[in-house]
Amino acid sequence: MSKKKNIFELIQDSQVWKSVFRSGIPKTRRQKMMTVLNSVFLHLHPVRLPRHAVKLKFTWCMGGLTFFLFLVLTISGILLMFYYRPTAEYAYNDIIDMAEQVPLGIMREIHRWGAHAMVITTWLHMFRVFMTGSYKPPREFNWGVGVILLVLTLLLSFTGYLLPWDQLAIWAITVGGNMARATPFLGSEGPGAALLALGDINFVHMGADARFGLIGGRFVGEGALLRFYVLHCIGLPFIVMILMAVHFWRVRKDGGISGPT
Repeated sequence: MSKKKNIFELIQDSQVWKSVFRSGIPKTRRQKMMTVLNSVFLHLHPVRLPRHAVKLKFTWCMGGLTFFLFLVLTISGILLMFYYRPTAEYAYNDIIDMAEQVPLGIMREIHRWGAHAMVITTWLHMFRVFMTGSYKPPREFNWGVGVILLVLTLLLSFTGYLLPWDQLAIWAITVGGNMARATPFLGSEGPGAALLALGDINFVHMGADARFGLIGGRFVGEGALLRFYVLHCIGLPFIVMILMAVHFWRVRKDGGISGPT
């Protein structure tokens, strides 16, 4: 007489369950390996990890914390987008309302302080990688990807700084935008500015340089606010997500977290 199956066993025997979880519940070492390889999330990590790779004193868990903070910022940022309008007329008032009137107004503070924390954890992660020699062959490509991610993290923080549209934000972006004038070959006051003129020295002073492209005009105005909003909410996060996937994939392909010499 066959044993009557419970509801969970019936679900496991269904075709829908098998189409999602192809390996079933792993019981042997091989089944555990196949579970990792067949999972879109688990396969980002090697099947086997060295003992030191799970020690907090070696990894500091800065990479994982940075990714966690990115998820927090993504979720909280999407919620804030429902209430924020990137126009000079409404931007500042919307920021005030999100803190005082909007339900779950704490999301704005979570987003703000999470952004500061992500910058710190990214720097600490890069410092840990450097101190443990994880930038050496065959990991130099992933080190380059990490440097790009660091720059993009700083750009995310920079573009988000203007969105409150208060005096502090406007003048901070004004100073930062003026610094873009010194960009080599692309800034009107940087090295190689004569090449930008293309034979017409007056062209340099028209504002058609890196600063003009960054703020969308000669001065910080509504055009800059809209441009920074699109970069902060769509452009830069999209690039960061792609490079993060490449970063995680290369960690796995390079044998996991590098060990001490």
